[in-house]
Amino acid sequence: MAGGKESPRQKMINMMYLVLTAMLALQVSNAILQKFVLLNNSLQQANKAADDSNNRTLAAMNDAVEKAGGKPEYRQLYNNGTVVRKKTAELITYIEGLKSIIVQDAGGGVDAETGGIKNLAEEEKVANIFVKNKKGYELKAKLEAYVAEIQKFAPNIKLGSLALDAKNDPAMQSTDAITRSKDFAELMFAQTPVPAALASLSQKQSDIRRYESEILDYLASQVGAKEIKFDKIFAVVIPDSRTVVAGQTYKAEIAIGAYSSAITPSISINGSGLPVKEGKGTYEVRTSGGTFDANGEMKRSYTATVSYPKPDGTRETVTQQEEYTVLKPSVEIMSQSMPALYFKCANRIQTSSPGLRDLFKPTFSGTGAEFIPGGGGKVTIVPNLAKVNLQVNNDGIALGSFGFSVRKVPKPTISAIANGQRVSDETSKRGLAASSVRTISVNAIADEDFKATNPEDATFRVSSFNIYLASGTRPKGKLENQSGNVNIGALAQQAEPGDRYLITVNKVQRKNFKGEIEEVSVGEMSFTIPLR
Repeated sequence: MAGGKESPRQKMINMMYLVLTAMLALQVSNAILQKFVLLNNSLQQANKAADDSNNRTLAAMNDAVEKAGGKPEYRQLYNNGTVVRKKTAELITYIEGLKSIIVQDAGGGVDAETGGIKNLAEEEKVANIFVKNKKGYELKAKLEAYVAEIQKFAPNIKLGSLALDAKNDPAMQSTDAITRSKDFAELMFAQTPVPAALASLSQKQSDIRRYESEILDYLASQVGAKEIKFDKIFAVVIPDSRTVVAGQTYKAEIAIGAYSSAITPSISINGSGLPVKEGKGTYEVRTSGGTFDANGEMKRSYTATVSYPKPDGTRETVTQQEEYTVLKPSVEIMSQSMPALYFKCANRIQTSSPGLRDLFKPTFSGTGAEFIPGGGGKVTIVPNLAKVNLQVNNDGIALGSFGFSVRKVPKPTISAIANGQRVSDETSKRGLAASSVRTISVNAIADEDFKATNPEDATFRVSSFNIYLASGTRPKGKLENQSGNVNIGALAQQAEPGDRYLITVNKVQRKNFKGEIEEVSVGEMSFTIPLR
């Protein structure tokens, strides 16, 4: 939003626009596009009221100048006001021309039967008009020139830019890097459907009228002609969103339009009063679960009442019924397919809830496993049965359950190593030189897929193996219950061509994620190294 002092009416318009742009971030249905149309109409009506108000201010200035005897210094103030009105009218007319271009070139014109725009959802043509064909940059230049021109008539009033790029807009600093890199035209019109683009331009017209009002008020104050008059007072309810997920907070501002500091309204929701600050009350209620329909929706409503004093001393009361929709939250496993779990292993699972976002603080329970929460939607599942069922809750609301199959831990691949080289099938056929073999070890290598998904459970070792030196059926020497890389120098001294080494595996162990050691059954396993 542009800077400068805002009237309560203009603040109300800005809040309506914030609701509009928040809705734009959602997947827009035709019903929501129609709401954009209604909001644009409301903005245009408010802009018309602002134009009338500014016209009355200028007329009052003229009366004041006349009553003051037409003093030259006062007449100059009035003349300055007419210049401001003229420049404002020119810019407003230019923007109205841009709206016409949007309706015709992007929206396909107006349907003769319905009176509505034919293609509300069009976005690409809007972007082409304002970004590709540079209309947005032309608008930026005119907005900046306008602010500079009217600022001269009130140097004590600091007017902010009406055409900020995202990197210079304080409201955009908490957004993602892509959004912050957008210039004014891209921020206003890229990926923007027709009614949203129209509403964005109406909002700029609102900002222009507000700046015009500030300058005219300043000029009028110099001749004592500032006029504050309200011709209509109405209740305004501005929710952050009409659709929330169970567990999120529903928030709305309730106020009266055309608020004056001379009026102290009373505001209540369903009969309960709200604190009032600057003419507004804020209603907040933590939504909870209940009976959702087949679409996962639940309707909620409330009654807003605004009471205010009238000039004749009586009080006027305005009541408005509001409805919002509570959506049942969902939960999902962040994986392309439901992963299988490994028995008695640390299976790390990441869950998320797109609707709850930062409010997603799940608890986990279920059957067939131990469930260890890890924060941020993470849970470690340690199965102790063949089937696992995971139940996910959030703030007492059941979000969903997931079933998993459980696999046994894959057996490791056992390999014999001689002199640091794996004993291959070729080695077992051709043999090794009797004098060359000096060290023997046996390794247990985890299955690659298992190691990739469960690295903390994939540490295997052969903890015991025997090495025999034999000639035909006659044993010549042995080393039993060995582990690690074994120096076989004592056996090598007896080795001759035609002998063989026989290696038998006794025990294989696996260390799990808790650091515990367990035995792994690999059956009978042996390796033969012929000597030549």
